[in-house]
Amino acid sequence: MATTLFLRKPRQDSAPVTPRIAIIDIGSNSVRLVVYEGAARLPAILFNEKVMAGLGRGLSETGTIEAASLAMARAALARFALLAREMQVTELRTVATAAVRDASNGSELIDAAEALGLDVELLSGEEEATASGMGVLSGIPDADGIVGDLGGGSLELVRVVAGTVTGRVSFPLGVLRLEAIRAQGKGALDRQVGKLIDEAGWRGRGKDLPFYLVGGSWRSLAKLDMHLSGYPLPIIHQYPLSVERVAELGRMLGLVSKSELKSIPDLSSARVPTLGNATALLGSVLKHLGSNGTVVSAYGLREGLLFQRLSIQQRQEDPLIVAARDEGQRLGRFAEHGDLLDAWVTPLFDDDTEELARLRHAACLLADVGWRANPEFRAERGMEIGLHGNWVGVDSTGRAIIAQALFTSLGGTMETPEPLSRLAGPEALHRAKLWGLAMRLGQRLSGGVAAPLKRSHVRLDEDELALCLEPIDEALYGEAVEKRHKALAAAFSRTPVLEA
Repeated sequence: MATTLFLRKPRQDSAPVTPRIAIIDIGSNSVRLVVYEGAARLPAILFNEKVMAGLGRGLSETGTIEAASLAMARAALARFALLAREMQVTELRTVATAAVRDASNGSELIDAAEALGLDVELLSGEEEATASGMGVLSGIPDADGIVGDLGGGSLELVRVVAGTVTGRVSFPLGVLRLEAIRAQGKGALDRQVGKLIDEAGWRGRGKDLPFYLVGGSWRSLAKLDMHLSGYPLPIIHQYPLSVERVAELGRMLGLVSKSELKSIPDLSSARVPTLGNATALLGSVLKHLGSNGTVVSAYGLREGLLFQRLSIQQRQEDPLIVAARDEGQRLGRFAEHGDLLDAWVTPLFDDDTEELARLRHAACLLADVGWRANPEFRAERGMEIGLHGNWVGVDSTGRAIIAQALFTSLGGTMETPEPLSRLAGPEALHRAKLWGLAMRLGQRLSGGVAAPLKRSHVRLDEDELALCLEPIDEALYGEAVEKRHKALAAAFSRTPVLEA
């Protein structure tokens, strides 16, 4: 692993409390700096900026990086190196991929970076593919299929299953190379894709498996579909696109002007010129691999580089639970409360599936996040965090279920606010409401502290929902607690019972 440790002494009055790790990614289409801080399994992004330098533009024809692109990349590297220093980054990794790897003048950019104090690691195609696959596994731990990472200079295909990478291949099919291939005539791109996949022995390797989309152009395609379909949750991670929908979007792109596309909110204007070619490539790859659909991953190469640094034990941590625990501790009142609350309510929901139990645990860890909000908007604040939080390892349905539990637990009653009913079914949302009522009872009984939860428990049978307290805690059963006990029992169609 290549790192740069800055020699400038940090300012003692503003030194970061936790280490900051940064990655400068010199890609074939963009140069980007991302600065991370926080839990090793899922660090928070403090800063993220890219410059669309287009290093791979014209590379297939000339074999060199254009002078203008080199100049843009040099300027971006100078800015990013200075920003990383001022942000007191403790570890900086600089990587370069296909364009720098393949260009005859790629060494010029490496020399320029090293003059700035950056130690550039030139990734091979196999290393790039492996990092992309690991990035998807970081954000979708149960991923089982083919990862496709479309960059400016290359396309990496990676087989991921059971938390590991089992195969990888790199093709010279970057989005900046596609125009030249398609200019050779109708069907030229599909023939080239089929030939490369056959030669690599990958034909049909994705049969009946999902294809995980990584790369700005393919993510832009998903954003376009979200806009056209009126999708209610503007979060790209784990957004699905069917094979048929990809084909529809490809036909539609041939009829829509670039100016119309540029007018669509959240669709990067820099990606619009490559969108048609990227969609044509996707359709061809899906056909030759035999994939049954696509799933977008917001995580790719950079997250994979971070994931590779972790121990096996850290990699096996659930990213949703890690992130929810970190957020709950940051915004809540008592650090240990979420895990205790989940254990306290579990006897009421012992028939939850493993996935539902996981979502319930995340909701309990976040149960206190609305405490500091205006009392009139605590329920809305909880829903917003559950729905729009920076979570991975959870799809839109899971987000809606967590959001419903938080909305109910923070005083939103049994109402289902929009857009939750458009993302999850009524049965799942009703279950989340029951979680919310149980969480609300546990929080009110305990005041948010540990001891009353540890000394009490709840019990559910055919007729009763009992709250069982130690004699020393009988005084805790005040009017507010009784009210919430009755509400929870009524939701279960049971009689509330207090047992001492």
